[in-house]
Amino acid sequence: MKQLTQNLKTGQTTLTEVPAPQVRPGAVLIRTRRSLVSLGTERMLVEFGKANWLEKARQQPDKVRMVLDKVKSDGLQTTVRSVFNKLEQPLPLGYCNVGTVMAVGAGITDLQLGDRVASNGPHAEVVCVPRNLVAKIPDQVPDEAAAFTVIGAIGLQGIRLLDPTLGETVVVIGLGLIGLLTADLLRLNGCRVVGVDLDEAKLDIARARGIIACNPTKGDDPVNFVQNTTDGIGADGVIITASAKNNDIISQAARMSRRRGKIVLIGVVGLDLSRAEFYEKELTFQVSCSYGPGRYDDDYEQKGRDYPLPFVRWTENRNFQTILRLLASGSLDVQPLITEVVPLTEYARIYGSIGSSKAIASLLEYPEAAALEPTVRHRAVSFAGRKGVVGIIGAGNFTKMTMLPALKGADIKYIASANGLSGTALAQKHGIAHSTTDYHKILQDDEVDLVIITTRHDQHTRLTLEALKAGKHVFVEKPLAIFQDELVEIEDFFRRNTPALSLTVGFNRRFSPHAQKMKSLLGSAPMNIVTTMNAGHIPASSWVHDRTVGGGRILGEACHFIDLITFLTGSLVTDVCMNAMGQSPDETTDNASILLKYANGSTGVINYFSNGSKAYSKERVEVYSQERTLILDNFRTLKGFGFNSFSKQKIRQDKGHRDQFRILLESVKTGGEPIIPLPEILNTTRATLAAVESLQRKEWISL
Repeated sequence: MKQLTQNLKTGQTTLTEVPAPQVRPGAVLIRTRRSLVSLGTERMLVEFGKANWLEKARQQPDKVRMVLDKVKSDGLQTTVRSVFNKLEQPLPLGYCNVGTVMAVGAGITDLQLGDRVASNGPHAEVVCVPRNLVAKIPDQVPDEAAAFTVIGAIGLQGIRLLDPTLGETVVVIGLGLIGLLTADLLRLNGCRVVGVDLDEAKLDIARARGIIACNPTKGDDPVNFVQNTTDGIGADGVIITASAKNNDIISQAARMSRRRGKIVLIGVVGLDLSRAEFYEKELTFQVSCSYGPGRYDDDYEQKGRDYPLPFVRWTENRNFQTILRLLASGSLDVQPLITEVVPLTEYARIYGSIGSSKAIASLLEYPEAAALEPTVRHRAVSFAGRKGVVGIIGAGNFTKMTMLPALKGADIKYIASANGLSGTALAQKHGIAHSTTDYHKILQDDEVDLVIITTRHDQHTRLTLEALKAGKHVFVEKPLAIFQDELVEIEDFFRRNTPALSLTVGFNRRFSPHAQKMKSLLGSAPMNIVTTMNAGHIPASSWVHDRTVGGGRILGEACHFIDLITFLTGSLVTDVCMNAMGQSPDETTDNASILLKYANGSTGVINYFSNGSKAYSKERVEVYSQERTLILDNFRTLKGFGFNSFSKQKIRQDKGHRDQFRILLESVKTGGEPIIPLPEILNTTRATLAAVESLQRKEWISL
């Protein structure tokens, strides 16, 4: 199928061939009929992509500071590579989609095959959208009108925050598509509406819809205009739907408001507020978040947990339904706003001149019969007779930024991703033969020897077992399991089956040249090891912190250093204790200290902290043994104290990924021994789970 994407590095808009998505539980698979181009939002993305590096930096000052911090901790080369990889990732365009239901995921009972629906799906021939972001279209609403559902909900949410009453005067600054819809909805709400814009054509549309028009380019001063219109009272409310880099608009909004008036921002403007302007009138200012309550809440959007109506009357989905009802009744008429309807294949007619376009609303029209193959071939190559052929399940940041560069030169036949786009982009960049949204293709292909799994953590155990049962060697990015019963399943598999297949977990630190050097210097005597991970803050809303999805950062990341200490000591963990910052035990804490006892008498300490400075090194390892000390700083510099023939080793940052995959592929090709002994993998996973259990029980846990 075809999908529109934007390259933020080059500014190029492309119609890309990608595999069709598979329906997911709690989601709906939709064949697109029409989609609306959001000229404001999409214009910003296109123009950002076309900007030079200096202009990009000026537009993203917060990102520049993050990059500078990363240079200090990880080095210039690593940082530049990371930034380039981020910008090269194609961005799906669009969020106003209308189509027909092709399939419904498990748990959905109120939508049927063939239903027409509106959603926030992108510009693609087929989209998979969570149920709470989908609304059924009434029969009397045509596709072209229904395509305005989502963008109409953006304006509606701004109005709900403003909460205007019958007869109030509300100013809408910026009469693009969202501004015109917002003004129209305010008029339906019984408000007197003043529209401000610099484009006379848009103001003519507003006048025809009963909106009072103000054009600063025709000599109208917006503040005086509003004061005169309201007999000196000022506006009861102001909704800003414009886009501007300076602070003039927010200042005008404050000066045209009455005392105790309200200002709501939907657009993007400078926000250097004048305290005096807001203080003297006791003004209220609020930024509106997209379609309404539920937006960016994974529990609502991805897991389908609706907010109870008596407590949250208007969610984003109920806002969608409101717009559709207004369209069905004829109260909201969007037909005059449609400038053009363009076939998907002729998208360049819209995007080629999007920066200077005078269009109000542009629609894309989709073919009735689209190719819906779940797999796309990007390179014609034969893998017959080859050993070490790879299939990758997961196309996220780790795969893109770290793994694929480390796998350079490997025979990769497939890469699977849920939405198809991320996998396709990586396949094209790295010469992978096929991208797919159906990972079963990988498991069923006899030519694939090694399956690499880099999905979200809750899928690791299930996919690992599926691949092993399909007769594949498996590399799974850590953690192997996030619950004890999952680990038991893995153990049972190897207990019942001869170890003809290898299982590797992504404990790459042990393969770093620094770790290898430390191992050669230390010998086998008992030792004390202290490691510190200055992990950095991740917002609480991230999936990583969800106990059932990510498992928490201790399970997902601290396991790296349990394995590293196991490697350095040459022993297995026997007892674990974890203490965390704060009063109450938290399964997903990311500020904790783990104590480890090893069978050979060694001890380990892992300090995993998220509250440190980003400018400080992310990882530090200290080893004390036989009156000697090794200090490893951020896998860049290793210093030795008390060694006769070693004092310092400094190389570019190397956490072992490249050597890990090189050794793994060689092992798969030759049938060699697993590159990490299975007992060590299982012991590390068991110890990590025990750390979480220890925090809950407030005691040491013996393995």
